[in-house]
Order: sequence, then structure tokens, then C-alpha cells
Amino acid sequence: MARPLLWLALLCVSLSSFAACGLRLELTHVDAKDNCTVEERLHRATERTHRRLASMGGVIAPVRWAETQYIAEYHIGDPPQRAEAIVDTGSDLIWTQCVTCRPKCFSQNLPFYNYSRSLTVQAVSCNDTICAVNSETQCTRDGKACAVLVSYGAGDIAGVLGTEVFTFRSEKVRLAFGCIIATDIAQGSLDGASGIIGLGRGALSLVSQLGDTKFSYCLTPYLRDTVNPSHLYVGASAELSGNVPVTSVPFVKNPKEDPFNTFYYLPLVGMTVGNAKLAIPAEAFDLRQVAPGVWAGGVLIDSGSPFTSLVDVAYQALGAELARQLGASLVTPPAKVLDLCVARGNVSLVPPLVLHFGGGGDVVVPPENYWGPVDRATECMLVFNAATRTNATLPMNETTIIGNYMQQNMHLLYDLGQGVLSFQPADCSSM
Repeated sequence: MARPLLWLALLCVSLSSFAACGLRLELTHVDAKDNCTVEERLHRATERTHRRLASMGGVIAPVRWAETQYIAEYHIGDPPQRAEAIVDTGSDLIWTQCVTCRPKCFSQNLPFYNYSRSLTVQAVSCNDTICAVNSETQCTRDGKACAVLVSYGAGDIAGVLGTEVFTFRSEKVRLAFGCIIATDIAQGSLDGASGIIGLGRGALSLVSQLGDTKFSYCLTPYLRDTVNPSHLYVGASAELSGNVPVTSVPFVKNPKEDPFNTFYYLPLVGMTVGNAKLAIPAEAFDLRQVAPGVWAGGVLIDSGSPFTSLVDVAYQALGAELARQLGASLVTPPAKVLDLCVARGNVSLVPPLVLHFGGGGDVVVPPENYWGPVDRATECMLVFNAATRTNATLPMNETTIIGNYMQQNMHLLYDLGQGVLSFQPADCSSM
């Protein structure tokens, strides 16, 4: 439930100021503009992962929040105003902080969006169909505006729903968005971005509003000395190419309950490390109903989580088998949050990890997509145990999340029309 502060600010806001080629967006890693080493980038990403997992503890469904790695730059309004947004496959709403945001709004790198300076902004009325598309929007008490009110694991946002012209590179599109005028979330949660661009399944996501059924992205590795831009493609430009083999995986059908219609679930059934198939019951990855309206488990693919987290039984099996295979090459981890490490010179001994999907074949995860350098002498496994989240009794602790580090140098095509996700190994820096 939203805090009273947010409702008060929402009710007091003045509304007087609200009078097919496909998109290609450039994505920048949040640490790319800072002069930091690959070890510092990994340390920051590790902290983001644990803060993100901790923030999910109080919800019954996985909440995609801003502890992420990639942001998109765009312009909003006419004349255009610069903005930056977290690109998030696990949420729907497109939103940005507005200039009237008071009093606890988080800091961001760019100026707040000033709707009074735009010639193209329009209010969404209570009677507009888009105001009734999901639980994130509702009429204000005075009936004069369509309110936006969203609770995330890291806090709440509130504002009004409007439409505005968004410019992504040279493409201009009119989109419904949340003009956020009150927030109560942890400082730093968005890493300086202005808001979020949701790519989920709901009606307010970028993909749904554009009327497209496909989008894709290719994420460049961020633990390198040079961080190249990544790219997001929506619509006709979202296509795989070349002769590199493709693995297509069917999406798991989402439960009908509202909170779950956003997420992209996958039918993971097992894993192999090296040549050893892990002894993991297939049902460990199942999405199942544990009470009316409450679901647990499942496997999410998420552009907003830095590192992968596995359900406990899978994590224990992976760790035990890696320990067996690496044996005397293992060294003491330099931090408590890490379990398995080797010397930098021995990382070539780490075997690939294979994800087995029901009905869709296998996806090979190279060592560099689940291990990384944590200091000048050590490389460690960058997969975490979902059971270490805030409260081990909550359904979130039984959910496996495939994070964006494991997705690097992989072109992922979300084909919502066919209901499949396709993986193609790629050099994302060349796209």
C-alpha cells in the first residue's frame, strides 16, 4: 500500500499544465561513464544485486526494480528535454520524475522533466480507456485526473498519467507515461536515471503501446576496460541475423492474476556444468500456486537484475559440483557474499554451464558469463542463492532469476506473437 505522503502529493498536484520502422535504442551501462576498473564495476554490480534481492523480500511476486545495469537515453516533449531510463523487462509503466516532484524525490543525473515547457504533453482523463488497463492507474478522488500509483520492493511512486512525444534517436512516438510527482524510495535505486521504461507484458509497456510483438536486445560485457554501448530493438528492427545457431525457448504461460502478467517466465528444467548433469528435481523450477492469488517459484529472465540467483536446491547442486571439478584450484573468497573463487590465472579451468529448457533445447553459458574478477588476484562465481533474500519463508525466495550478466554477448529476441524467446550468441559490441 502506498504511503499517505504520496497520496497527499498526488491529490494536490496541479493539472493545469497538462493541456512502423521499429525503434533502435542505445543502452549504456551505468558505470560506463565513470573511470573505474573492472573489479570496481563488479563490486558495484554485486552490491546492486544484493540490494535488489533484499528489496524484493516483502512482495509475493518478483518486483523488477532499478538495481540494474543498463539505461537508455531519450528525449521527451517539444522542445525536447533529455532523460535517461532503466530498461526493465519485468515492469510495464514508462515513467519519469517531473519538475513538481516533492518533497522526497530521488536525485538524478539530468534535470527533471518540465511539462510546462512542452507543447505536446496531454493529460489522460479518468474516462480514457487507458486509465483502466491495470491496477497501476486509477482516478483521483476528485475525478479530475488519472492517477499513477505503484509500489515496488524499494518503495513507492505516485503521479499522473499523461501522453507525450518521446524521441528515440530519430524516431518520434506518442506514449502514455507516468509524470511522477512524489516518490518514497531508497536514494540511488535508479543509479542516476530519470525513471524506467517498462518492457513487460502489460498494456502500458513500451512494446504494448507501440503495438509490436517483438523486441530484442544485445548487452555488451561490462566487466571490461572498454564498455561499448548495447542496443535495444523494438518492432521491425528486432531480428536475429547471421549463421550463428539459435535456441528458441517457449515462454511459460503466466498465471491470470494481475501481478504476474508482466513477467517473462521460462521452462528451465535442469543444468549441466562441464560434463556433469546436476541432480536437481525438475519441479524445483516450477511456478506453482501456494494460496489463492499467491504464486511461488518459477524462472524469470530479467534485464534489471545484475546477477543470476538460483533456487536453493539448484544453487547447492551447482556449488557442490563446481567444488568437485575445481578441487585444489579453489581459493578463499575475498568477500563473505562469494562462495567459490579461483586465482585469476586459473579461470580457464572453470567449465561452461548449460541451461536445459523444456521444449526448447539448451543454452550454453560460457565461464565469463557467470564468473568474474573481484580483485586483482581472484575470480569468483557470480551466481547467488535465492534463499539468502530477506525472508526465506516468502515465495520470492523460491524464484530463480536469470540476470543480465548471464545474458551478455547474447542477442535475445522476445517474440510475443509466437510465444518464444530466442538466444543467439553474438558480439554485441559490433551491432
